[in-house]
Amino acid sequence: MHYPVIFQIQHIYYPVLAALGVPVNLVAIVILSRGKCGLSKCISVYLVGMAVADLMVVITDVILNRINAIYLPGSVLNITPVCSFIRFMGFACTGVSVWFTVAFTFDRFVAICCEKLKTEYCTERTAAVVLGTVSVLGCLESLPWYFTYNPLYIINNVPWYCDTKPSFRTSTAWAAFDMFHLILTPCVPFCLILLLNILTVRRILVASRVRRGLRGSSNGENHKDPEMENRKKSIILLFSISGSFILLWLTQVVFYIYARIADIQTYYSFTDPVFITEHTSTMLQLLSSCTNTCIYVLTQAKFREELKNAVKYPLNLIVKLSSITLRIVMNWNVLPERMMEAESILA
Repeated sequence: MHYPVIFQIQHIYYPVLAALGVPVNLVAIVILSRGKCGLSKCISVYLVGMAVADLMVVITDVILNRINAIYLPGSVLNITPVCSFIRFMGFACTGVSVWFTVAFTFDRFVAICCEKLKTEYCTERTAAVVLGTVSVLGCLESLPWYFTYNPLYIINNVPWYCDTKPSFRTSTAWAAFDMFHLILTPCVPFCLILLLNILTVRRILVASRVRRGLRGSSNGENHKDPEMENRKKSIILLFSISGSFILLWLTQVVFYIYARIADIQTYYSFTDPVFITEHTSTMLQLLSSCTNTCIYVLTQAKFREELKNAVKYPLNLIVKLSSITLRIVMNWNVLPERMMEAESILA
């Protein structure tokens, strides 16, 4: 069968994305959980939470939904209740992942721009409460998606596949829910992250000028400012994560807004530019679930060091096991000679 070009790309893209997304997020979870990356416990909690959410996006949306639809069309995962649950989990995990990024951005905004609130809000306990609350609310908000599907076929009284209910496109209640979900994810998070980053940059520029002025007036020498160095590292991490999110979600946000304004319901063909844009935007959006670990490697020296140690550990273990095995083999060859010597002495 000849598939359209966009489908041929997806047949390769999604397996590669899964093959990368699962291990890189697992590595990030393990390394960040050890707390040896030079980051505060508060930041580490947020980053671990984001890695877990991204891993769940890869598992539910990429593997169980898209790869399953491409390569396992007759599997048990395509029974309607299972299929509906997988799609609900895909929406929930995506929403939670997005709002975790917002929560992390807000935490860094408070740490940099709100000195009085910083000591109370930027704590490990607050981070855990925020992530837990966002997870629960994200699942509750996405729960209606489970009920938006009908079976496409019923074979031997078993419902198969997920077909969107006709009422989803005609009902005012479903239309309101769809619009609410669109606004909640990704439009509001997208705007919030942009706004918080702009305010953070503004605060940093003002604070930097003030500190340079104070240090310049206190002594004429140009010494490094430890406070500004620590803040710089935090800002690089924040802007890298936020910038990656904005770039990879931009096409999705613009397409969603355009599709609602233009009231796009169907496509003329698989080569329709709107159809290709929609699928491309989804591919870019799912890529965002694999980029944070790369950002940590590029921006965090201690994370790189921990990653090197993690790679070296199994290699060192193999070398040690090989050395022990070699010694055993050599001693085994020498053992008969030693036994003969002992027998001759005894005789």
